[in-house]
Amino acid sequence: METTPTAPAIQPQDAVTQDKSITRYTVNGEEITLSEKIVTDFLTRGSNVPRADIVQFIAICKYNRLNPFLNEAYLVKYGDKPAQMIVSKEALMKRAESCPSFDGLEAGLILKRGSEIVEEEGAFQLPGDQLLGGWARVYRKDREHPSTARVSLAEYDRKQSTWNIMRATMIRKTAVVQALREAFPTQLGALYTAEERGVPEDATYEDVTQRLEREKA
Repeated sequence: METTPTAPAIQPQDAVTQDKSITRYTVNGEEITLSEKIVTDFLTRGSNVPRADIVQFIAICKYNRLNPFLNEAYLVKYGDKPAQMIVSKEALMKRAESCPSFDGLEAGLILKRGSEIVEEEGAFQLPGDQLLGGWARVYRKDREHPSTARVSLAEYDRKQSTWNIMRATMIRKTAVVQALREAFPTQLGALYTAEERGVPEDATYEDVTQRLEREKA
């Protein structure tokens, strides 16, 4: 689901005092404190996440200056599938915009309108349009041609509540993150969103504030 992060950049101090293996780094002037215990207790969904995945998660967050307490990144493990690191679209946009070579983007929908296939900018479609997919172009100042992504709705539509209600918005978002990653492979190459990973909605991130309150209760 594409939402605006609401969780404050709070640090669970009890977990910090109980774990000596602390990683600290700064994001936009805010000091982020992570440890294996903090990630396990507050930044994962599911259980039995391997230690190696937690260590890698901390390293990637530090390297990419991600703030998991603002929903920019989290770990998901459900069933017998491997743990997966999920990153928000907003985090990818921040990383791209911080690059001096970033020169904007365009994105929209691929539609069947009558007998024609058209590409419209934005997420608006006419009542008679058939939504086929999304497209995006990301521009760099140091490249002559933009990085372009076109994605099929049939490949990513999970038939879940968000996709049922906001198909156009979701498929456009998927095209944007793919184009961003192609345009900035060094900065974004290992970062994927929930839509790309195919993570079920019932396994998505739990607000940090809500979880802290629940743990205290």
